[in-house]
Amino acid sequence: MFINFSDLPAHQNIFLDYLYEFEKVEKYFNKNFRDVDEYPVFLSELANYNRPHRDAVINIIKKQYQNLNASKQTEVNLELLASKKTLAVVTGQQLGIFGGPMYTFYKTITAIKLCRSLKEKFEGYNFVPVFWLEGDDHDLDEVSSLNIIDKSNELKVLKYGDALEEGTNKGSVGHIKLTEDIRKFIKEFNDETRDSDFKEDLMNRLNSSYKEGVTFNAAFKNLIFDIFDEYGLIIFNPQEIEIKRILKDIFKNELENFREHTDVLVEKSAELEEEYHAQVKVKPINLFASEKDGRFLIEPVDENYRLKGKRKTLTKDELFEWLERAPEDFSPNVLLRPICQDYLLPTAFYIAGPGEISYFAQVTPLYGFFNIPQPYIYPRGSATIVEKNITNVLEKYNLKYTDLFFDEKELIEKVIGSLSEAKIDDDILEAKNLIEEKIIKIRENFLQIDQTLGDVTDKSLERINQTLDQLMQKAKKAEERNHETAIRQVTKARNLFYPNNNLQERELNFTYIVNKYGIEMLKWILEELAVNKFEHQIIEL
Repeated sequence: MFINFSDLPAHQNIFLDYLYEFEKVEKYFNKNFRDVDEYPVFLSELANYNRPHRDAVINIIKKQYQNLNASKQTEVNLELLASKKTLAVVTGQQLGIFGGPMYTFYKTITAIKLCRSLKEKFEGYNFVPVFWLEGDDHDLDEVSSLNIIDKSNELKVLKYGDALEEGTNKGSVGHIKLTEDIRKFIKEFNDETRDSDFKEDLMNRLNSSYKEGVTFNAAFKNLIFDIFDEYGLIIFNPQEIEIKRILKDIFKNELENFREHTDVLVEKSAELEEEYHAQVKVKPINLFASEKDGRFLIEPVDENYRLKGKRKTLTKDELFEWLERAPEDFSPNVLLRPICQDYLLPTAFYIAGPGEISYFAQVTPLYGFFNIPQPYIYPRGSATIVEKNITNVLEKYNLKYTDLFFDEKELIEKVIGSLSEAKIDDDILEAKNLIEEKIIKIRENFLQIDQTLGDVTDKSLERINQTLDQLMQKAKKAEERNHETAIRQVTKARNLFYPNNNLQERELNFTYIVNKYGIEMLKWILEELAVNKFEHQIIEL
């Protein structure tokens, strides 16, 4: 079953138009992902694009795989990268603990399955899925928490912490090493989750990836490798010093021409704001620099530069000398990251979520400045996993899947209304109308006797309505008690289907499914997830 995104809460209009009315947004995007007939032109352009650093990037990726026992399919894909006829289908994500929200896996699955589809349609080309590890991000708070369903079937937040205050700038997350707190975190996860036939296997997988002394980057990579390597997924770490050396030209271009870049980005963002919403606030320079005490945005100060939040200023010569000496200290922001990605890789398609699609509307002009082909921005698969117990509750109370997206109070009222023979709302409304009609007539007669009786009559009507409202609330509370079992069942189903009033894929982690049904369930989901419907999919177990 599929649900149109426009029928779901909280999706931005620019994302909806990108999916369903592209002509409204084509001025913000170079390519329409639905226009398959135009694919061959771009594939040829991309294959013939001069990429002098191709061999160097491939050698770095292969080096990153030296200590991994990669699958045969991954080894084949690594060798295929040397060919100009091999193009990449790329996705990426922040390094969320235990893989982050489930949509990380849906992005990965979309990349894998789109490669299969493209290979069938376009002979002469090879397509390999690539996962870009977004370790150049300093928001530790965003990646260190995890939502689980605990033993009481309640949504619970687990937080990995290393005794630092929230908001502490520790630099790029990818380089941060897990402390002994990871053992406490894994123990808490184990204690809070239900025992199952598959829990031991899950815990072994988590323990083998998330260890004290291992970086966030390595832990995340190990987990994704464990799950997706058999499908030929190439996992790429762009934080390597050798990669940053290749990116020096991109960084220099940004530092030298930031005013021109910013002017166009600000203009495009202002245009977006008039029609939609600019996802990212434009900064003067789209580049960070890291020191021992954190990762800081580079800002212009007259003809010099400084790191945001620090008093120290740098001349242009000093900054460029730093870049030449230690390029690994520099990293792109969210708008420059796609440029770095597509400079390094022959990216034909980038698999993006709704938020990413929104900010790509701002990124597009930068591709012209850097003379890099912009890939197709392809929407990731989106799904909610529905277990049999949820299906049973819906059937029992004659509910549809879309009902579970209702406000919880509205949903409960709908369920009670369908179960109750008494129509409280209708009866109260009818009583109010009849009483108001009579009071109006009485008021007219009173006014002929004494004008001051009008206000008294109005206040009397107000008190009567308040009394009726109180009676209605008491009756509803009584009905809730009478239907307590139904309310509990429906609320529980909704908490699994739409946790925290958000799509399941944004709140729950893969561990819920694997702990309950085993790792093979992920393989089944991989085959079931549609990557060409561009609607939200309901996958029934």
